[in-house]
Amino acid sequence: MKRATSFMVEKASSHGGYVWSYLPDMSRRWGEIEATPSMIWVQPPGTATMGHLFLDAYHATGDEYYYQAAEKVAGALIRGQHRSGGWHYFIDFAGPAATRRWYQTIGKNAWRMEEFQHYADNATFDDMGTSEAAQFLLRIYLEKQDPRYRPALERAVSFVLDSQYPNGGWPQRWPYDPEYPDYQSYITFNDDVAAENVKFLLMAYQHLGETRALDAINRGMNVYLAAQQGAPQAGWALQHTLDLEPAAARTYEPKALATHTTASNVEQLMDFYRMTGDSRFLARIPEALDWLESVRLPDGVGPANRRFPTFVEIGSNRPIYVHRRGSNVVNGEYYWDYSPEATLGHYSAFRNIDVPRLRRDYAALKAMPVAEATKNSPLLAAAQGAPLPRYFVSGGMVGSDLNAGADAGSPRELIRSLNAQGWWPTPLKATSHTYKGDGPATPVPGDYRSTQVGDETDTSPYNTDTPVTGISTATYMANMAALIRSLDQRP
Repeated sequence: MKRATSFMVEKASSHGGYVWSYLPDMSRRWGEIEATPSMIWVQPPGTATMGHLFLDAYHATGDEYYYQAAEKVAGALIRGQHRSGGWHYFIDFAGPAATRRWYQTIGKNAWRMEEFQHYADNATFDDMGTSEAAQFLLRIYLEKQDPRYRPALERAVSFVLDSQYPNGGWPQRWPYDPEYPDYQSYITFNDDVAAENVKFLLMAYQHLGETRALDAINRGMNVYLAAQQGAPQAGWALQHTLDLEPAAARTYEPKALATHTTASNVEQLMDFYRMTGDSRFLARIPEALDWLESVRLPDGVGPANRRFPTFVEIGSNRPIYVHRRGSNVVNGEYYWDYSPEATLGHYSAFRNIDVPRLRRDYAALKAMPVAEATKNSPLLAAAQGAPLPRYFVSGGMVGSDLNAGADAGSPRELIRSLNAQGWWPTPLKATSHTYKGDGPATPVPGDYRSTQVGDETDTSPYNTDTPVTGISTATYMANMAALIRSLDQRP
């Protein structure tokens, strides 16, 4: 563990932070997309996840080296914190001019990576970047009550509070930047934006005594109720306008109801009931589940283990499917129709949703005495002194990292497979084309409808059939988490 961590801290890190993967000679590196040497990735499983892992290792071993590594992560996140108090997907320590150059080259030409095609001088809630960074700062502050971390932590709390709309929703990005598409301002359920903000505010209330968070928590829970659509289509969209109407987002996210978001929101409503005992959070769950059942696909449409369409047309209740044509971001476009053939390879058109399980969980919760359902609520006075979990990183973190997800071996195998340099060799399944200039206006011959990447000017990451061996932060974290579990099992 110490050898692997020494390599990551002393060889792989930049300014105390990390990206997702590296070639062994460090000639190329990637977060969700290719990064420059001056960049670190905030979006999980990135820099803040590494900070959590270091604190986990510190708890497991008592070795101050791990705490010092976590301090370096905290320093990097504080240096890169946006003046609003949140964080962007990444931090570029080379400065704003270098960041704009990256957007104008690599980011601009990543066909499917629309969030990286537009520079924005703001911070994002997308993909838990701000949420995880804020949680890590709270955790390292509480570890030794070090006052150095309190100002940045308080700015993060204020960012979540200040960005919330009066009706309780949160935008995807904040403050508003006119250079970015308008969907940045829409109320966002996609990727657990609202849920993660409620989670962080609960931590701030419980562990910092931040009473300002109480009203925001309640409004953040109530927006789920307000945004649920009427029967018979009692679901939610990825994003909603400020008046709570379903809205389109990225060009491959049409204005429609989303089955996976609806299932996730049902889970959240049950969690909110466990926190409050308020029956309003259970009242319309059956309607949502009935709607999900109504759009279950017939046999023969889509994969056998994914029986629900991702998007459903408002009004007609028909499944809609997103497609693309062209070969790169210059000549290509996304569109939708009713055909399930040749759907996108990078954004699933079909979802696996266990409606019977959700019904069982709902029935069990409804039958349970309120006092029992809410006994572990972080909103109750009895839970105010509860400590943070000892460990935050389970090893199963994947996010959008195409190289993540491999199972860790046994402790004996992990010890043997750590190489002489101190890193675990990992087949990098994902790669990307290097930047070659803007793509041609005329499509390059080929069928790019269902591929992860377009022609060779497309800088989007994609899975390759010829992976090279490299360094993966997700592999490091998964293996470290397995070794930490083995330490905990010592007699």
